[in-house]
Amino acid sequence: MSTKKTAVIAIGGNSLITDNDHQAIEDQYQAAKDTTKHIADMIEAGWNVAIGHGNGPQVGLILQQSEVAAKAAGMHETPLDVCGAESQGLIGYLLQQNLQNELFGRKINQNVATVITQVLVDKNDKAFQNPTKPIGGFMTQEEAHHKKDELGWSIVDDAGRGWRRVVASPLPVEVVELNTVKALIEAGVIVITVGGGGIPVIEADGGSYVGTAAVIDKDFASSLLAQEIHADLFVISTAVEKVALNYNKPDQKLLDKVTVAEAKKYMEEGHFAKGSMLPKMTAVISFLEKGGKQALITNPENIGRALNGETGTWIVP
Repeated sequence: MSTKKTAVIAIGGNSLITDNDHQAIEDQYQAAKDTTKHIADMIEAGWNVAIGHGNGPQVGLILQQSEVAAKAAGMHETPLDVCGAESQGLIGYLLQQNLQNELFGRKINQNVATVITQVLVDKNDKAFQNPTKPIGGFMTQEEAHHKKDELGWSIVDDAGRGWRRVVASPLPVEVVELNTVKALIEAGVIVITVGGGGIPVIEADGGSYVGTAAVIDKDFASSLLAQEIHADLFVISTAVEKVALNYNKPDQKLLDKVTVAEAKKYMEEGHFAKGSMLPKMTAVISFLEKGGKQALITNPENIGRALNGETGTWIVP
């Protein structure tokens, strides 16, 4: 049984696709290689690590491939929950192989495993009554209404750029494969899990699980995982070295260390953008209010320095 401290690290799907010119698998592989070097630094420093990741760009590409195949060859459309599972396997493979190679190169004898992970959501979550998360490619109005009638999709006009499908983003309730993840961590295995926030499932009659068309915020799912395994540290790896007040304004102020109470005050004052830093801070606060000891927000290349107290934004109870 491992006696090391355990950290949950949430990394963004955008960290593997840096821009529209680098979407190929080869590009994502190289990006994963760069990212896992920083995670390996943490492992080499003595941490056990569970890795959660986003999948927004990847699942979008999988959906578009499905849509093109349906139009061009009459093939069936791939359900969203299955697209999520495909993205977990894809991203898990890229991270798993690169991290394993990096550890072996450093003569660190630890194994890495990807767990295809389902995450339970409440079928009565209010998010299902108001789907807001755009997914997939753009459609003409005619195509969109056809999908609505044929497949029951919710559709919206996306800022005049075209019609898109929207799905719910419910809160995660339970990591279905939690006991498996725990067993692997206790055995000293580096686990890649809750990919893309997890494959969203709901409870059907008799307590069985069934996939549902939704997406789960990866920071919320990673926070839930960190709570359920009683992690010593929750890390959100993002695009900035530190969290800022008045971001990108002349009076911008970088934060070194904040308490939950201070973070809540800053949230109420509107310092954190809804589509970027706000969900990250919300996820961190949830972890700390459920018994977590400390959390860190920084970019991948500064994880090592942050653990040495040199940078990053630390959030404490």
